[in-house]
Amino acid sequence: MVFERVAELESERVANVLRDDIMLGHREPGSRLIERDIAAELNVSRLPVREAIKVLVSEGIVVARPRTWAVVREFSIRDLQDFAEVRQAMETLAFVLATKRLDDAGIERLEELVRAEDAAAAAGDAVGARIASSTFHMTAVMLAGNAMLTELAESLITRLRWLFGQHEELRVMAGEHREIVDAMKAGDVEKLQQLIPTHLARGHDAAERRLLARQKGAD
Repeated sequence: MVFERVAELESERVANVLRDDIMLGHREPGSRLIERDIAAELNVSRLPVREAIKVLVSEGIVVARPRTWAVVREFSIRDLQDFAEVRQAMETLAFVLATKRLDDAGIERLEELVRAEDAAAAAGDAVGARIASSTFHMTAVMLAGNAMLTELAESLITRLRWLFGQHEELRVMAGEHREIVDAMKAGDVEKLQQLIPTHLARGHDAAERRLLARQKGAD
């Protein structure tokens, strides 16, 4: 029983490391996840590595291949478009519901995240700014107070962060988040229904440029 719990904790740690490596671009799409190499690198046995890879497969960012190594998933332009459509519908609804149910604590949490994002962007801390940005969006989902919406977002969050969370326009994104919070505080649902799709479209366009550049570089 103790061994099983230790293995579970180790697999969680390995999954977190591999997930972060993929998110930060340290493991490129199409690259192999070789169990023995990862085990040696992280000083663990192959069992937690195997379990960690299963978790990442379930999150949609790793593809398991029978009788060979799992690989980091490669997304197509069509995949990107499909996710963008789902994301726009989901997040527009989330921000509208959150606005209708917003309290002082929720406002302070969102404003705190925007301040953190802007400070990280000003300091050139891209990773910190992107984490704050992703947390901002997920916090709005939580503030929406809809269990089904939260469940849907949690099932997609890893893929959404990977596809749309690597933006370079750090200060611009932080500024748009500030504008969104201001509209939420004013209870301006109509303005939010304009702001959110425009904001998300910027992230989609940037993600598409990155994907096309990666594909061109691989040719």
